[in-house]
This record gives sequence, C-alpha cells and structure tokens, in this order.
Amino acid sequence: MRSRNLRDEATHLRKRGKTYGDIHKLLDRKIPKSTLNYWFKNLKLSESQRILLEKRVNSKIKKARFIAVKVNKIRRQNYLASIEKRIQHLGILIQNTDVAKIAVAMLYFGEGGKNRHGALMFGNSDPRMISLFLRLLRNCYQIDESKFRCTLQCRADQNIKRLEKYWLSITKIPKKQLYKAQIDPRTIGKPSKQPDYKGVCRIDYFSADVYNELKIIAQYLSGM
Repeated sequence: MRSRNLRDEATHLRKRGKTYGDIHKLLDRKIPKSTLNYWFKNLKLSESQRILLEKRVNSKIKKARFIAVKVNKIRRQNYLASIEKRIQHLGILIQNTDVAKIAVAMLYFGEGGKNRHGALMFGNSDPRMISLFLRLLRNCYQIDESKFRCTLQCRADQNIKRLEKYWLSITKIPKKQLYKAQIDPRTIGKPSKQPDYKGVCRIDYFSADVYNELKIIAQYLSGM
C-alpha cells in the first residue's frame, strides 16, 4: 500500500513539473530511475505541465553547467598557481647577465629580423613581448638609448597619435626617435574587427656588435 501511495505522490509531483532529483528530495527517498521511468512511461502531461517540466529541467541543466564552469575555473586557477610556484626561481636566474643574454638571443632570433647585420629589428603586436625584449636588452648591455628607433605599423582606420603615445609609454623611447607610422594600404576602407588591436611596434637598435653577439650566442646554442 505504501508503494502505491508513493507512486501516486511521485506522479503528482511529476505533474507539477518536478524533476527526478526534485522528487527524491521532496519524498525524502531515493527511488531508482528505472522505477520512476516505469511509473511515468504512460503519464500524459498537459501542455502547460510539459512546458513547466521543460523549464525546470533546463534550469537544472543551466545551474549544473554554471557550477561545472566555476569548479573548472577554480581548478585551473589552482593549477596555474602551482606552475607559477615551481618556476619562481627563474625570475632570479634571469637577473644573471649570461642567462639574460641567452633569453634575449632566443627571443630575437625567434621573432626578430635577421637580414640587417648592422642593427637589431624586433617587431610585435604584443606589448608584453616588446617590453620583455627591451628589458632584457637593457639589462644585458650598456645601451645607448639614442640608437633606438620606434616605428608603428597600423591599420588605416586607427588613431595614430593615440597608438604612438601608447607604444612610447611601453618602450620608454623618446618621441623624437619615433619614425613616421606605416599604414597598411590593404586596410583602407576596411573597418577593424579587433577594437583592442594596437598595431605592430617595431624596434630598431643600431649596434652591429650587439646584433653579432646575439647571433653567435644563438648559433652556438643551436649547435650544442
């Protein structure tokens, strides 16, 4: 008799748009899914009952997805924090001039120009890459700041003055050493699809000695 009453109660809750999880909670009893499927297989719901049930199910799914995203985000944050912890000593190593020279040589010959033997030419759209290159270069060598030049390569629809101000703040290069911006003619009449795009900053440093030393470091290490 209890089983019949339980089935009636479960059926009543189902008609009210309750999910299996809701039914378990409200009846304070874990009923096997196979049993609920059997009880409800011939249950006919009205249109309003069906809509209510769908809304309830979708709400549960949305909530589960939100929790999953939140859990995954926390898990990833913890994972990245663990990586940061185990590589913290590299920040000390890079302060060593020889280690820094290796880093800047690898960075330059991975991203920089190789055809100008009397100067370094390094360009990138990522301010972090530009900042890292300049910081390493300035830490490794007795830099003559007057030998730096900066050129902005941008799209036709961008505000050149604003971009130049942005990149000069990143590079710490005086405005008088800024070359005229180069506008990509292919972008004329074509609005940018990336509103945060800051163009490409190209750094030139006129020193054959620095260029040749970095080149030999890269060649030596690649041949080891």
